[in-house]
Amino acid sequence: MPTLDWIGKQAVLNHHRQVPYRLLHCNRELSAGDADAGNLLVQGDNLEALKALLPYYAGKVKCIYIDPPYNTGNEKWVYNDAVNSPEMRDWLGKVVGAEAEDLSRHDKWLCMMYPRVALLRDFLTEDGAIFVSIDDNEVQNLRALMDGLFGARNFIATVIWQKIFSPKNTARHLSASHDYIVVYARNATVWTPKLIPRQEAQDARYRNSDDDPRGPWTSGDLSARNFYGAGTYAITCPGGRVISGPPKGMYWRVSQQTFKELDADGRVWWGKGRNNVPRLKRFLSEVKQGITPDTIWLHTEVGNTQEAKKELLAACDFTDSPSVFITPKPTRLIRRILEIATDRDSVILDSFAGSGTTGQAVLALNQADGGSRRFILVEIDESIGTNVTARRLTNVVQGKGESVPAMGGGYRFCKLGKPLFDEVGNIAGEVRFSDLGAHVFFTETGSPIPKRADGRTPLLGVHQGKAVYLLFNGVLGDRRPGGGNVLTHDVAHELPAHPGANGRSKGGERVVYGEACRLGPKSLHHYGITFRQIPFELKVD
Repeated sequence: MPTLDWIGKQAVLNHHRQVPYRLLHCNRELSAGDADAGNLLVQGDNLEALKALLPYYAGKVKCIYIDPPYNTGNEKWVYNDAVNSPEMRDWLGKVVGAEAEDLSRHDKWLCMMYPRVALLRDFLTEDGAIFVSIDDNEVQNLRALMDGLFGARNFIATVIWQKIFSPKNTARHLSASHDYIVVYARNATVWTPKLIPRQEAQDARYRNSDDDPRGPWTSGDLSARNFYGAGTYAITCPGGRVISGPPKGMYWRVSQQTFKELDADGRVWWGKGRNNVPRLKRFLSEVKQGITPDTIWLHTEVGNTQEAKKELLAACDFTDSPSVFITPKPTRLIRRILEIATDRDSVILDSFAGSGTTGQAVLALNQADGGSRRFILVEIDESIGTNVTARRLTNVVQGKGESVPAMGGGYRFCKLGKPLFDEVGNIAGEVRFSDLGAHVFFTETGSPIPKRADGRTPLLGVHQGKAVYLLFNGVLGDRRPGGGNVLTHDVAHELPAHPGANGRSKGGERVVYGEACRLGPKSLHHYGITFRQIPFELKVD
């Protein structure tokens, strides 16, 4: 299979594994509404934020939507990833320019995107999907990159979104009226899109001109180009007209016997004079309660850029939108994605949050259908994160006058803290039991911790029959710096029993993390314990 190559590729293939785990610190003053609603806004570099979030949300996100830089040359984005590569050091801190002035602009974009998409893939549930907005500048590179990370077999579609509704007369060649949304599934064999809710305009086509007791209906052609049933038979209309067969080169959709049964059931429409070519009646009460999604999304259905700017101005109470948001996305566009790709209790992730449209769309859909969806947003720019994203979310949660009704819910505003490990590989002094516990459980099992560790017990949780324990900061009661962090006979006796040990007090596979171990191999075997020393046996990638 063809593969994509670019400057710096080898340096970034494993960069997402080398990014340090950082702590998350919530700011109550910048949070709003119900803090326990499960929604997060994280301010910080999205690569580091994703790594910090991974122990909590790996394999739990049903839908990812991202709107990365399109690399148009006008966005003034900067490549700043600390990759250990001589050829890329010259890129750091410099604005990525336009095509003619920056010959490595596509390489920089791919180097920025690869580790982020690699991490995003690990967040998805087995039946989850990722939607990526893009335009013609990078769509071909995005497809190749996604094929490499997700597998070409998991490509779903490239959606065309009509972002503007009138041509630009100032266009040099053709006026670009659309963007793309590239869709990949974590596993295309199990991902199934939801139906789009029916609109009033679609139902308006159904009428009841013959007062059928089954209600409104519309009619469909009885003929088709493909062969169905008996093919071509004569039909006699109730008014006496004889129709020798379907139009030339076509066939009746149903067999003659089935046609007679449909007519007897009042499911054939002959026209008011009962002499027209017959048509099959389709009742509104019998159609699917939704529409199968297609790949062309018109602005009349999902909004446009102009609508998005008005929403942003209203939600943030701005008189003029920040110049950084050249083409914001309308909430109707994101809502369409959520309708297709989420359940009512799904987790949605947007690591290029920008103005916060995804958060507002999640809250709006929850309000409309009573759902409990949760969003995780990441915004790198501190000014945008606090003055735009958080401002917008706070206003839509609490309401802002008549133009922005309160949607309820709430969110926590978080910032990235220091790395979990210091420069020499030891656990940083400010690390709490809950932070380390989440990391320990994730790196041991590959799954997020089932319940946030509160430090009351060393038992972090059980995964596939394996119980994971952490001895850290005197969790067993000794509050001295080293107290209770060493596995001894006394500590082993005090460990909670394995919850899945089938009634045995100490049975079942148990993995214990601690600073040191005073037990020999026979004693460890007796207790059914595998000991791992921290930080040396604690994975950091």
